Formats: sequence, C-alpha cells, structure tokens
Amino acid sequence: MSTRRLLEDAAARLEEGGVASPRHDAEVLLSHVTGTPRALLTLTARVDDAQRRTYLEMIDARARRVPLQHITGSAAFRYVDVEVGPGVFVPRPETELLAGWAIDSAREVLAQGRPPVVVELCAGSGAISLSVVHEVPEARVHAVELDESAYGWALRNLDGTGVDLRRGDMADAFGDLDGTVDVVVVNPPYIPLDAWESVAPEARDHDPQLALWSGDDGLDAMRVVEQVAWRLLRSGGVVGAEHADAQGESAPAVFTARWAEVRDHADLADRPRYVTARRP
Repeated sequence: MSTRRLLEDAAARLEEGGVASPRHDAEVLLSHVTGTPRALLTLTARVDDAQRRTYLEMIDARARRVPLQHITGSAAFRYVDVEVGPGVFVPRPETELLAGWAIDSAREVLAQGRPPVVVELCAGSGAISLSVVHEVPEARVHAVELDESAYGWALRNLDGTGVDLRRGDMADAFGDLDGTVDVVVVNPPYIPLDAWESVAPEARDHDPQLALWSGDDGLDAMRVVEQVAWRLLRSGGVVGAEHADAQGESAPAVFTARWAEVRDHADLADRPRYVTARRP
C-alpha cells in the first residue's frame, strides 16, 4: 500500500470517529511514527511493516478520541514542547495568547530594571511557566498544582528550569510571596457542571476532572483566583485568567468591584478568551 493510500484510509477512519481534523491528525501520527516531516510524507516516507502496525494502532486510538497529544506524548506550546499524557490537561493553542500576555507583562517589569516575579496558578503540565522562563529567563517563576498526577507531569517538564513548583491548593498557596508578585497567570477550570454533553470527548474523558469543572456557572475557581491574586500582587501588579467563550462578561465581572483596568481579550477566532486586571 502506498503512503498516500495509507494516509487516506487513516483520515477516513478518523473522520468516521468524529475527529475534528482527520487529515491533519493522520499526518501528524505518520510523521511521528516515521520521523518524516509532514510536508514530505507522500514524497519520501517509506513505511515498513512494524511502523504500519504501530501507526494503525495509533489511528485506532485517535478514532476512539484519545487525545492526539497523549498518543504522541507531547504538545507544542508557543516555542516549547511539553510532555503530556493521561492525568494532565493538554495545553490548548488558545492558551498561548494568555501566556503571551504574561510574558509581555513580565518584560514590562524587566524594562523597569528589576527581575519580574511571576506566579502560575493551576499549572497543569507547566506549559505557561515553561514558556515564561524560556522567553524571559530573568523572571522568577513560581507555580502550583493540586492534582497529584498533573503535578508529576509539571515536575518533569519544569525540571532544571529554576521554576519554584509546589503541590497544593491555589487558595492558600505562596503565603510567603504575599504582596511581592508582579504577574499572576492562570488557566483555571471554568466549565459549568451542567455542560457535560457539550464538552469534546478528548477533554471530558481524558483531562483531569479538577481541570475542567467549576461549579454551576463555571466561575467558582475564577472567584478564588480573584482573591488569591489580590493577596499575592504588589500595587500595580496584574492578573490574567482564561475563561470559556460564553463568559466574556461574567468572568470580568468577578474583578470589577476592586480592580483597575479590567479588560477582556479575544482569541484568534475572535471569541472571548481571557480577562486581565490590575491591582490598584
């Protein structure tokens, strides 16, 4: 069977399984198995019997809606790759914008002549913290994660980076940093409990429950973020938090009572995606 036919059959299998981007995922998996760049798959890839068997097993798993990143073992995020698998939330492309905001905010502090202090709450895989230290190596980055399995993945991804990673609840984390932090960044759980059916199987069945659900309106964690960020940030410090696209008004409302410069930001699809605010 030719490589082109192998890809076509695999893409058809994924489409039958309801995968959103069947051709893309078929190519990514074949590239992963053969080590051939996606652009060259149909030109230079030669698939031996062992690789074909492995590839078909991966296609079968993806058709059952196992996350693509769990199958390959990694997820690309901005300029870094993080290891992911069962037990940790897979970082999404839309979160790269929030990370970019945190990086820009840290650079603004650095431009004032001092190293920025950055805290990531609900760290998951550690993708945001890893991006911050990669792009702003002068930053002093701290991160916290509650889930034991996710903490293990973050520990692996942040090993050797200098990030101060702790395991615990964000609600009472980093008491030693109160009033000293410049940037708080977080991708918290934000899905309402009654939205089960609307969540893609890749997330619903494979991401940690702690990373998904957040009360009846999806904002329970956001309210904790507001309190923790207020405690941690110095005057003029900033907080940024991701939210669901249906929370473009309700998420910023959590911050309007006592914060300045409360703004909501859209993602690349022009959907409401994250809120930022400054401590007066």
